[in-house]
Amino acid sequence: MTAPQIYVTFPGTAREALGFYADVFGGELALFTYEEFSRTDGPPDAIAHGQLSGTVGLAGSDAAAGEQSVRIEGLRLSLLGTAEPAVLHEWFDKLAAGGRVVDPLAMKPWGASDGQVIDRHGLHWLIGYEPES
Repeated sequence: MTAPQIYVTFPGTAREALGFYADVFGGELALFTYEEFSRTDGPPDAIAHGQLSGTVGLAGSDAAAGEQSVRIEGLRLSLLGTAEPAVLHEWFDKLAAGGRVVDPLAMKPWGASDGQVIDRHGLHWLIGYEPES
């Protein structure tokens, strides 16, 4: 890996959240439980490590006892130009389901299209693309 990896600590919802992101972005999802990792600091069926590999990579786990889960302020996960416009619109719409659209994905006065959405798991996404030449 040559870039930072997004790794989210979820409040007991890692299985659901990482499954949601696999549905949105596609790719391969691998999930490992606390029991499989011989961890005793949480429920045996909690996710000790999950990894989504594909066009959009994302990893995460359930918070262990006493560990804080994700709280995001002042941070956006940018998917600017990472796929064709139709795919970016599809991702935006799927992330918006059960979440909150901050700014619709649409053409902006400067000529590019972008938008922002906070998904149902609290991650804030910036999605957009430049006009085709």
